Amino acid sequence: MAISHYIKELGRGARGAKALDRAQAGDLFGQLLDGQASDLEIGAFCVAMRIKGETVAEMCGFLDAAQARLALLPPCPGGLPLIVLPSYNGARKLPLLTPLLALLLARQGLPVLLHGMPTEERRVVASDVLQALGCRGLAAPETVAPGSVALLPTAALHPGLARLLAVRQVIGLRTPAHSLVKLLQPCAGPALLLSSYTHPEYFHLACGVARERGLNLLLSRGLEGEVAADPRRQPRYDAFSAGQHRLLAEQQPGTAAQVPGLPSAIDPDSTLRYTRAVLAGELPIPQPLAEQVRHVVQLARATTAQPQP
Repeated sequence: MAISHYIKELGRGARGAKALDRAQAGDLFGQLLDGQASDLEIGAFCVAMRIKGETVAEMCGFLDAAQARLALLPPCPGGLPLIVLPSYNGARKLPLLTPLLALLLARQGLPVLLHGMPTEERRVVASDVLQALGCRGLAAPETVAPGSVALLPTAALHPGLARLLAVRQVIGLRTPAHSLVKLLQPCAGPALLLSSYTHPEYFHLACGVARERGLNLLLSRGLEGEVAADPRRQPRYDAFSAGQHRLLAEQQPGTAAQVPGLPSAIDPDSTLRYTRAVLAGELPIPQPLAEQVRHVVQLARATTAQPQP
């Protein structure tokens, strides 16, 4: 079906818009990824979806199209799940802890992939910090060794997906691609996805997609859109194993007034120094981050034990 027809259905406003079924959403998103839409049509789609909001069926359809076109990483050695950290927001007010989370997980012997790209200007991004710490940037998908962190730009997964994400710099709004990249499984073998949400509607969307697609997923409230836990408070954790939900922990009340050693500045050098100090044992790991690592390790073990198709 022509993309103009879909836009007509989606663009009738918050009350008049019609939701697409999964097959229609897959067809539409496939056209966008394949470069069959003009810049004007892409902008119209993104604004229409921003007003309407995505349904679970639509996001599953979008993911169907994306997953069918992704350049996938090979399975990890020993049947270990690839720990997948999407990073698309960066630091805005608080130091970026995604690099520290990735390295703490690698210390546990897990293969860790961070994929992402800058979608907003003047923000510290995780890939820059990790590269400064010696993590390997990949030009194309390849096997990630246990105990290491690899960095992959979104364009290496699919250039059309990077094009959709870049729309934010033009229109200033989040697009469906920003929700989609938090639920991608970019590996041909088992994977454990870490995903986050800021608003309740995205929590329900992620839960519905995880069930429908049978994902292995750890879901929690993010820190400024990143997957690392807020160092000042213990969030709720929801786990999905092959789509089956389990509540791991409820959100704990209270917010710490101070976090030992956490810098007040968010610039790359301050973030780098803090990350190195924590890894060297010179500063304590923030308790919420340590708890997040514990949950990931437990879920990774359960994912390794899952029978593979």
